Amino acid sequence: MASSGQGQSQKKRESSGTSEGDELIITPLGAGSEVGRSCVYMTYKGKTIMFDCGIHPGYSGMAALPYFDEIDPSNIDVLLVTHFHLDHAASLPYFLEKTTFQGRVFMTHATKAIYKLLLSDYVKVSKFSVEDMLYDEQDILRSMDKIEVIDFHQTVELNGIRFWCYTAGHVLGAAMFMVDIAGVRVLYTGDYSREEDRHLRAAEIPQFSPDICIIESTYGVQLHQPRHIREKRFTDVIHSTISQGGRVLIPAFALGRAQELLLILDEYWSNHPELHGVPIYYASPLAKRCMAVYQTYINSMNERIRNQFASSNPFDFKHIQPLKSIDNFDDVGPSVVMASPGGLQSGLSRQLFDKWCANKKNACVLPGYVVEGTLAKTIISEPKEITLMNGLTAPLNMQVHYISFSAHADFAQTSTFLKELMPPNIILVHGEANEMGRLKQKLITQFSGSNTKIISPKNCQSVEMCFNSEKMAKTIGRLAERTPEVGDTVSGLLVKKGFTHQIMAPDDLHVFSQLSTANVTQRITIPYSGAFGVIKHRLKQIYESVESLTDEELEVPTLRVHERVTVKQDSDKHISLHWNSDPVSDMVSDSIVALVLNISREMPRVIVESEATKSVEENGKKAEKVIHALLVSLFGDVKYGENGKVVISVDGNIAHLDKASGDVQSENDGLKERVKTAFRRAQSAVKPIPLSTP
Repeated sequence: MASSGQGQSQKKRESSGTSEGDELIITPLGAGSEVGRSCVYMTYKGKTIMFDCGIHPGYSGMAALPYFDEIDPSNIDVLLVTHFHLDHAASLPYFLEKTTFQGRVFMTHATKAIYKLLLSDYVKVSKFSVEDMLYDEQDILRSMDKIEVIDFHQTVELNGIRFWCYTAGHVLGAAMFMVDIAGVRVLYTGDYSREEDRHLRAAEIPQFSPDICIIESTYGVQLHQPRHIREKRFTDVIHSTISQGGRVLIPAFALGRAQELLLILDEYWSNHPELHGVPIYYASPLAKRCMAVYQTYINSMNERIRNQFASSNPFDFKHIQPLKSIDNFDDVGPSVVMASPGGLQSGLSRQLFDKWCANKKNACVLPGYVVEGTLAKTIISEPKEITLMNGLTAPLNMQVHYISFSAHADFAQTSTFLKELMPPNIILVHGEANEMGRLKQKLITQFSGSNTKIISPKNCQSVEMCFNSEKMAKTIGRLAERTPEVGDTVSGLLVKKGFTHQIMAPDDLHVFSQLSTANVTQRITIPYSGAFGVIKHRLKQIYESVESLTDEELEVPTLRVHERVTVKQDSDKHISLHWNSDPVSDMVSDSIVALVLNISREMPRVIVESEATKSVEENGKKAEKVIHALLVSLFGDVKYGENGKVVISVDGNIAHLDKASGDVQSENDGLKERVKTAFRRAQSAVKPIPLSTP
């Protein structure tokens, strides 16, 4: 099995860079100039990522799979699944159970919960022959054990790969994944929507601009109608069809847009008492379980739903009832039935379509994107006849309405999203070839003059990009004005913006960027009652540069260590350290603190045996005082509160420390962790000094 990243000569490749450096290769194994079987394969620096693992709803059997034979699945480190729709997740059981894949799989909590329901439904309703069955219910259950979950904004580090995800809108649990390998960031949007609907939040704008954005292009250059107009068209068609005694079929997948449309219908029925005698059915074997999942993940939805949930469950519909099978359906009089699947390929939606299509009173409302090769796509052009599941032909007399509530970005959303991110490389996937071509040309015009590369590869067509491992930085400002000598080094601040790196003096930072700098002077006081000369002697054993300061203003013995840290003898019981904070100075100061504490620990103590108990108690009290002093030196405002707890205040934030257990309580997570670390280190530094007897 050959890998698409191995440079096979028979494959056409489109290169977006020719400079020397490490090669990053991206290959669509599905959804390349098509909609369906989303699957994108990426390799960089010996690491391999795969995004999504779907099937093509227009095909069956092996033909519906992505081009897995173009890769070696055993090379893949991690597989990231954006959401539960069949064209993004339905080949996952096959890939996990019937290939050599040994990597790890991640998706969000809601996606994993719904994935199992949706794929079980898919296996049950699909009328595949035995040879066309890609997997069974047991394969789905086994795959569940291998799937790991990730929270939004949680960073996972795996074998040199860092990744995290953002809310994508589209459907419950949908995620956009950002992957970082060796500093190169790739954003894979999956399906996303920047429009907040009745139950979902809009997709987020990532705070980091990626080097490469792999983005869906489903609607190309099309613009969605305003939402209120689409909702009115939808309810008007349904109301008029029912008024003339007809039936309305709404083919939709069991989960996803179905819940959005059910919210619209339930509200409309509540506002129109004359419709209360007309039933609305949610026809899916998994209807109740689907609703249970949506009720579980209320907190993942938008503010409107969360506020409504405080008084009543928005998914506990008043006017909608489940329908498990057509055998339980009393098909008398007008009705509205939402049935799965959305492509009218099989299942309840196809059974009802075959039954109702010849009656001109009836209507079929297609509420989402329809994929090439499906019956739903065919009937949009309103042919005079269609072929039924039994092989016979029938006239298509029912009205067909395409009113898209598909939560994909239109051109306005895509354009604004990319302008916000300004990625230097854009790769278009998940779109029909013609629509994608028009989008590509419009984006090229929009980004002209910005050196942005826009690529729309076909399936199995690899995109190669070069990212230099060695970064070049340009000096600007006063650093650029100086004349360097041979062997001279440059010291300044390294600032990265996009692919450019600049070195500048700290004082120039506010001139050439919106950033600023600040100097932090640190001071720490350490209990020490020994001779100051011992400290000087020990420091000289470690550091080449230990200078005694003799300035007349200095009234106490003072040392300058490594030209960075000042050590003073404040009294016969304490010494203090002063330094300007930076990584090197911080390390030097840490080593001096450790050295002083070790000197104190090593001082011999000779006591008589009868005094041992008393000395242990005194030692414990001294240790407590030392810990208190260390906390004061680090945090400043340290007081004793109720139950002997220590109360620490920093910039208005408060932490409560229980010295007995080491437990810290604070609403500020940063302060909480700082206090925990400081207390742990202080404890290890002032363990009771071992007693010796004569």
